[in-house]
Amino acid sequence: MKALITGAGGFVGGHLCAYLLTHTDWELLGTVYPQQVEAQPEEARLRLRHIDLRDAEGVQALLEEVQPDYVFHLAAQSIPAISFDNPWDTLETNIRSQLNVLHSARVLGLRTHILVIGSNEEYGHPKRGDLPFTEESPLRPANPYAVSKVTQDLMGLQFHLAYGMDAVRMRPFNHTGPGQSPRFVVPAFANQIARIEAGLQEPVMWVGNLSAARDFSDVRDVVHGYYLAVTKGRPGDVYNLASGQPHKISALLDTLLSFTDANIRVETDPKRYRPVDVPVVYGSAEKFYQLTGWMPEIPFEQTLEDTLDYWRERVKKGSKE
Repeated sequence: MKALITGAGGFVGGHLCAYLLTHTDWELLGTVYPQQVEAQPEEARLRLRHIDLRDAEGVQALLEEVQPDYVFHLAAQSIPAISFDNPWDTLETNIRSQLNVLHSARVLGLRTHILVIGSNEEYGHPKRGDLPFTEESPLRPANPYAVSKVTQDLMGLQFHLAYGMDAVRMRPFNHTGPGQSPRFVVPAFANQIARIEAGLQEPVMWVGNLSAARDFSDVRDVVHGYYLAVTKGRPGDVYNLASGQPHKISALLDTLLSFTDANIRVETDPKRYRPVDVPVVYGSAEKFYQLTGWMPEIPFEQTLEDTLDYWRERVKKGSKE
């Protein structure tokens, strides 16, 4: 079996490659962009290729060469806040890239299983009685990133209905863990703590909105869900990946601070607030659980501690270079 993982150089892509190398005997080809491939991984079953997925001809040539049995389409501009600053960049990157993957698979007549990644952001601002969000909840995208994800989601459905393509759609809720960019809340806090411990930052934690609550899962649980989705999901169907439990940002910050002996003062930075910020979001993964038995296995406290330890190592390594 062969699998193509777009966005293999990203946070989730890296964890997915590690999962597939451990739990399958598949041959893997991962795409990376915009960074170049400086060196191939030591694991012979994983190869990396530099490609801009917005290049239709390049994508078709890649699929024709690889002939994958599975496609995990993870590549995307994944930061909602950035999408407000340059909406078209997010829309073009996310929509065109996926269109090229699906259209190429159709033109080439590939009988491949394709995983389409949406987002809980598709559901937008919950109204009274909406929570937990289920797959039947209305879609109310409140930012350009969410609009791009609604489009990707429905594009996957359209290709299934129009061409019989074996596309399964996922709507993951917030996920975090070691390796995530500090543009996201958990690694942003963990990175600051690690820098303070190393004496590289004054003992002040700069934060945004601490009253919001989000449904967090560990990225390592999420990639397990992606594997189950592409191997057991029903073509054309859509599934949430969620813990079902909202975690208040202030509480997760308190948990991270409990892992350090540093005396840290917390200060609010208005620049860290989103233009549109939903107070509380959480979802139900009952539909996916009934199909596959998936549920989060890694405790949230372990996720936070592992993320902090990751940033401690990063800061320590950076200070020696």
